[in-house]
Amino acid sequence: MSALEHWQLKQMQSLPLEVKIEKTKLRVKEWYEHYEGQVYVSFSGGKDSTVLLNIVREIYPDVEAVFSDTGLEFPEIREFVKSIDNVKWLKPDMNFKDVIKKHGYPVIGKEVSNCVEGARKGQVYRINRFNGTLKNKDGRKSRYDTSKYAYLLDAPFKISDKCCNEMKKKPFKRYEKETGNKPIVGTMAEESQLREQSWLKTGCNAFDAKRPMSTPISFWTEGDIWEYIKQKNIPYSKIYNMGYKRTGCVFCAFGAHLEKYPNRFQLLEKTHPKLHNYCMRETGLGMQKVLDYIGVDTVDNQINIWEV
Repeated sequence: MSALEHWQLKQMQSLPLEVKIEKTKLRVKEWYEHYEGQVYVSFSGGKDSTVLLNIVREIYPDVEAVFSDTGLEFPEIREFVKSIDNVKWLKPDMNFKDVIKKHGYPVIGKEVSNCVEGARKGQVYRINRFNGTLKNKDGRKSRYDTSKYAYLLDAPFKISDKCCNEMKKKPFKRYEKETGNKPIVGTMAEESQLREQSWLKTGCNAFDAKRPMSTPISFWTEGDIWEYIKQKNIPYSKIYNMGYKRTGCVFCAFGAHLEKYPNRFQLLEKTHPKLHNYCMRETGLGMQKVLDYIGVDTVDNQINIWEV
């Protein structure tokens, strides 16, 4: 991303919420009219898609929300999704245990997991990303260099980014093929480099993409989401009142190595001990060995002075 593009994105992200809402509504209307109403909202039950659905249904009350029931969601998320009208529930063909057995565990991030899987298959470009030889045209070290994660190549377990594709993308693509409906998705550019690059390339409405998709709150921030929820007083999943900042798949390890205490797995031990036990033990998902390998604590070892 150039300095100019970065500046333009920051300008969009710094707009007042009232302006962002109107811009988002405009992008939604363009999408809806372009596809003559054959659209749907990808609904995860999280705060971002909750806000998106509220905005879309203010304009078009009958737009369907679609939820992929992966079996990996928090019980509180499932409970909240059940409380929303006109939600289509989808089912993936594989469960998570089968996905990690066939493809591998999701660790660090999508790009890194994808590179580990490719490098292990002998793909030269991905091997070079780990051995530090990847250079830009000017000879400087490439920003795609992932050599600090080279230790993952020797991990005693499979690693892959296929989980999201199997559990979420495939069911949604099948739904789109069956209905002809085009997705409106609540992702934001600030969430990852990939999402930032995607927005910079296509804008909010990717009409010409291989899989057309609208991301009309891409230029929002997490602060905007919470401000909107407060202003509109809209219901949201109570999982956020339990200390969780992210509410994606319970067992996903993407980004866990960057979290401060308590990380998602330490929190899971306190809030959902049965899920935590299933996640960690070998007869469950076997993630204890995975998280130990990447240096993520899975239990809360800090002493609570009030319990002494």
